[in-house]
Order: sequence, then C-alpha cells, then structure tokens
Amino acid sequence: MKVSSGGGFLAIRYTWKKGREAGGVWKLFKALRSRNACKTCALGMGGQKGGMVNEKGAFPEVCKKSMQAMVADMQPAIEPTLWAKTPVSELQTMSPRQLENLGRLIHPLRWRRGTDHYEVITWQEAFKSIAEKLKATPPDETFWYFSGRSSNEAGFLLQLLARVYGTNNINNCSYYCHQASGVGLMSTIGSPTATIVLDDIDKADLVFLIGGNPASNHPRLMTSMMHLRRRGGKIIVINPVRETGLIKFRVPSDPISLILGTKIASHYVQPHIGGDLALLWGIAKAVKQAGTLDKSFLEHHCRGTDEWLATLDHLSWQEIEAKSGVARSEIETIAKVYGESDRVVFAWTMGITHHAHGVENVQAIASLAMARGMIGKPGSGMMPIRGHSNVQGVGSMGVQPRLRKQIFDSLHSQFGIDLPTTEGKDTLACIEAAHNDEMKVGFCLGGNLYGSNPDSTYAAEALSRLDMNVMMSTTMNTGHAHGLAAETIILPVLARDEEPQPTTQESMFNFVRMSDGGPRRVPGPRSEVEVIATLGRMLLSDAPGVANAPDIANAPGINWEAMQRTATIRDWIGAVVPGYEKIAAIDDSKEEFQIGGRTFHQPRFNTDDGRGIFHIHEIPPLKGTGNQNLRLMTVRSEGQFNTVVYEEEDVYRNQNRRDVILIHPEDIQRLSLQHDQRVTVKSETGQLANILVREYEMIRPGNALMYYPEANVLVSRQADPKSKTPAFKGVVVEIDAS
Repeated sequence: MKVSSGGGFLAIRYTWKKGREAGGVWKLFKALRSRNACKTCALGMGGQKGGMVNEKGAFPEVCKKSMQAMVADMQPAIEPTLWAKTPVSELQTMSPRQLENLGRLIHPLRWRRGTDHYEVITWQEAFKSIAEKLKATPPDETFWYFSGRSSNEAGFLLQLLARVYGTNNINNCSYYCHQASGVGLMSTIGSPTATIVLDDIDKADLVFLIGGNPASNHPRLMTSMMHLRRRGGKIIVINPVRETGLIKFRVPSDPISLILGTKIASHYVQPHIGGDLALLWGIAKAVKQAGTLDKSFLEHHCRGTDEWLATLDHLSWQEIEAKSGVARSEIETIAKVYGESDRVVFAWTMGITHHAHGVENVQAIASLAMARGMIGKPGSGMMPIRGHSNVQGVGSMGVQPRLRKQIFDSLHSQFGIDLPTTEGKDTLACIEAAHNDEMKVGFCLGGNLYGSNPDSTYAAEALSRLDMNVMMSTTMNTGHAHGLAAETIILPVLARDEEPQPTTQESMFNFVRMSDGGPRRVPGPRSEVEVIATLGRMLLSDAPGVANAPDIANAPGINWEAMQRTATIRDWIGAVVPGYEKIAAIDDSKEEFQIGGRTFHQPRFNTDDGRGIFHIHEIPPLKGTGNQNLRLMTVRSEGQFNTVVYEEEDVYRNQNRRDVILIHPEDIQRLSLQHDQRVTVKSETGQLANILVREYEMIRPGNALMYYPEANVLVSRQADPKSKTPAFKGVVVEIDAS
C-alpha cells in the first residue's frame, strides 16, 4: 500500500504492533508514562510531569521513535551461550537491525585479537583490565567519545575523569551532526543553541523547515505545525526531496487531523543538494529588493550590516540560480511570503549542517533572520532541530575538547581541580590519529562510533589499530562487530528509565528535565555513573588490584565514592556550569527549569557588544554536474533513529528495504538504468555493490538518496573546517551497471 501522508491510522496500528512486541500495550503504556525524559529526539517530553507530556503540559506527546527505543530496551537478555556459538565473523554479516534485535546486553564482554568469539568476563576483570591499560598509556594517546543518549550526570563525570586523567581528547556525537549549528550560532549571536522556547512556535505565523524531515525524525513537532496551519500560518519547506509527511500529516491525537489530514507545507522549494547557501543568499537579496528589510533592527542591533548589504547587491541572480538550482521567480515568491510575516521561526536539521560549508549555511540562516528582525522577540528565532535526547546536555556539561573558560575556572576555584590546557582533538581528528597509530585507547559512552563515521573502511582500519576500545552499551550495534581493537570490551549499562537514581537531560529548547529512573528489566547491567565512578576510583594509586601505578595528578578534590551519587554530581554541575544553578536543588524541589541566558525575547545577544553579527560568504560551485554524476545525500528512514535501525522498511518513502538508491525517473533514463536493476554505486571514497535502483519521483532530478549508516562507505572525510563536521550530504557518485 502506497503511503500518501505521515502519521494517521498507520501510526496507531504501529502502536499496537510495538505493544505486542513489548509484551502488551498496557505494559508499553506504563513504561512510556513513567517520569523519565523521552529516550529519542531532543524535542523533549516526559520528566516530572510524567511520560508523554511536554513542558507545556500537552498529553499525549508520543511518537514512533519513542516506542521504538522503549521496546528495544524491553527486549529479553542475550543468553551467555550466544557468544560461544556466534563468532565475530558472523556478527559482521548481520545488519544493524539484526544486531539490535539480539537483545539486551547483560554481561561484560571481551574480544581479543587472534580469537573469533567474544567471551563473558566479570565486572572485576573488566575494570582491572581497563584501569591497568589506562595507567600504562600516555593520556593524550586516548580519546573519550560521548553519545547524546546519556545523562548530564554521566557526561559531566566522564569528561571530568578524562581531564584529571590528563587529556582533552574529549568529544561527542554532535561533531557528526549539529556541531555546525553551535559554531554558526556562536559566531552570529554568541549562543550555540535555540533562541526560542516551545511556546514561541505557537506564536509564529511562519516557519521555515530547512534541510530536514521532522515528520519522520521528530514527528511530535508536527502537532505544532498543525496548529500553526490552523491559525492561518504558513510553512516553507526547503528540501531536495518532497517528503510525504511534510506535504500532509495526520496527527493521531487530533480527530480532525487524523481523519482529514493536515496540509503541512504551504510552499515547497527543492534546491539541489548543496544549493542551500546560494538559495539563502538569494532569499535575502530578494527581501532587500522588495524593500522589506527591518532597517531599524539592522542599525541598532547588528554588526557588519553595510558589508552584507553590499554583498547582496554584488551577487548576481545568474550565480544564485546556477548554484541553488532554484529559479529567481520562486525565490522571490518565498521572499514575499517572508516579507509579509510578523513572527518567524527558522528551523533546520542536518541537511544544513552536513556540508563542508555547514557553518556558513547556519550563518546565512541567521543573517536572513536578522534581515527582518526575526531574532530577539517572542514568536521568532532560531531552532536547530537536534537529534538525540541529551546531545545538547552533554555539550553543556563540557563534553568538547576545549572546556569553556567559566567551567574551567570554576572547577579550579571551587574544587581545586587543575586541568590540562592542551588543544584536544575533535571526533574525526581522533579517528585520523588512531589511523596514524597515535592513539592507543578509546572509551565510548554509548553510541556507535564506527557506524557514525564517514568513510567506513577507513574508520574500521583506524579503530582496529587501537590497543583497547571500551564501549558502554545497552544493545549490540555494528561498532561491536567492525573495527575491533586488539582488546575490545563491552560494558552493559542500564537504560535511562532503569537507573537506580534520578538523572537529568536537556532538550533542544534548553529545558532541563529530571528522570526518576526505575526498576531494572534484566540482571547484570550497571548504572553509567556507577561504572564511571568505579573506574575513577580504580585509577587512583591506592585502588586495590592496580599495582605500582603512579598517582593521577590534579584529582585530590574528587571523592569517587561520593561521585557514585548523582545528587553529588548535580552539586558540582550547579556550581560550575553556567545556567545550571537550579540543578543543585532539583532533588528536593523537583522543579524542572529553563536554562538562563539562552532564550532571546529581546534583541540583546551574547556577543561583546550585544549585537548580531553578519558574515560574508563565497558561495561554492554546485558539485556533481557531470553527465554521469549524481549528488547523493545519506538519510535516515522512518524505521531508524541515528545509527540504530529498528525496521528495514521506510514506509513514508514507500521502500521495503535499505539496500537501494532512490533516483528520479529522468536520471534513470539519462543513465540508461532500470527500476530494480542491481548496480554498484561508486564515489571517490568507496563503493557499494548489489544496490537496487529505485525510481523516486519525489527527489529533484540530478540528486539521489541512500540510507545512513550503510552508505557511509561512500562518504569522504572532507569536513567543514570550522565545525569539523563531515560532509555526509552532497557526495558525488556514479552508477556502474556492468
């Protein structure tokens, strides 16, 4: 059955399906209603108001992604006999979905080079092996990688441990997703996150949705889009692909929308992949020519205005059209809609950040917003739609190579902690250092570092050159099968709603929730904080079982036993992390809070002079214009979240499998291909064989789609020089049909 809208009765039917998988719909409902923050996207819901409730009190706020993650955590345990029966070589043949569906990890596991099986080991053996290896390794030959699924407390504690151990090679998954958003916003308004709160969307009369598919990846946002359209607002979607759920969506919790459907996009613009920067400059030029600039805002609240306006005048329409793939008339139509709007929200996802000019894309969005004074007032502002539920939180906790000065200084002044001042390496730099034999140990708090990397072949080689790689995980993923270090250790940890103590998470709207945790579902896994604090204690010279180890410098002020209590960690966070002062009292108050200094309802920004900053760009040429070329972007499916694949099918794109390349019929004819033909897709970096060609009218001709992370083998390590984010979009490929 061809799907022609997002949500709807299919989503309701899916709820019953996941309920059966969880052991009953009521059992799944109770799990989703527990007082814990949602485990999936950063839109945020749950916490002390109860599951499926957002910060406005709306209920039920739930989506497929929430259910997929919850049901995965409700899987039964992996039997220990599986490891003896299943060699690593067999694990390497499994798809991401098959690995995820093996069940919950409950035993520490170890693989050693020269063997073909994981072995079950004790926690004591695991800790001893890790601690001894770290003791014997120069700190700057280690790196520490953090997933956005973890808690603020675990993130803060592990980055603190890594720094007192002696390294700044500390990074998180945002380097492979929204780091360009943070860098771009910091360079324009002095704050790296959303400038609005959830309520602001309900005050807007226009929303730009740029370079993303929130109907699939952040579906609860569609409720806000439904209300916007009902009150007469408009939505401009900018995407090379006409995504089903962005055309029409049926909100299951709203009877009228469920039956009749809600038209989402009032205007749909399809630039070429990589053409966003030219398009954004073109809209700005058209706004200026239409005379709808906010001259007062530009004069009193912006810097670099004259140079920016002069650049608009100099930029030709011929260049804009050639590099964006969008006609001037269409751009002027969008500019007219923008010019007639009073309160505008600009939202974007990784279609903007996954380019070698991702930071410039974000700066151009900010410039377009400032052009009409659409930052710094209610109902208007910037909204990067972030991925994982606490990716923003771990960033706030200091999980980046260079610790923010205020946190650095406060750790020293309030707790007597001396920290390293070395530059530290970002995520891709750590992988490249490992490939150059400059890294010996990796430590991963959740996530799938192998699966997240561009150039999968290179990533596997790099990780396999490590002496040791430690991964804290709830379920299996491709990173546990590929690119294994000489000694690979998997530590099973509890899910968020199984933690024995409360933890906190931060949404993309800068709202901090507290999760109560709950009873464990399977025996064996441990709390993330307990694991980190235990390792910290064992790294000290007087720890039992670690003989003749030198003292770790700079750690006399840390009581690792006390750090096993999340409340202790929150005391530290409240004392050193800007805007988090209220977290120290949250155990008693239960008061979830908005982080101060990040929401801008007045045009006074966090720059030196309080003004927004315009930036000038040289628009790059459009890639992949050869007769045999296609511009490829890697995308997520309806049945996955980040690197985790829950289902093979992608219902909104009407695909029943993942080993496909989606191409417009005009390109299939141009390249002399046929629907369902087996081909090899090649790039300068790698190739994928036995891929099915699929006709897909929804994509702009000249462009193509393939699924992440399988297609990462085609993606080069070219990265944005400012954010170090790889260019997962705009990969030039050719099709070999021989």
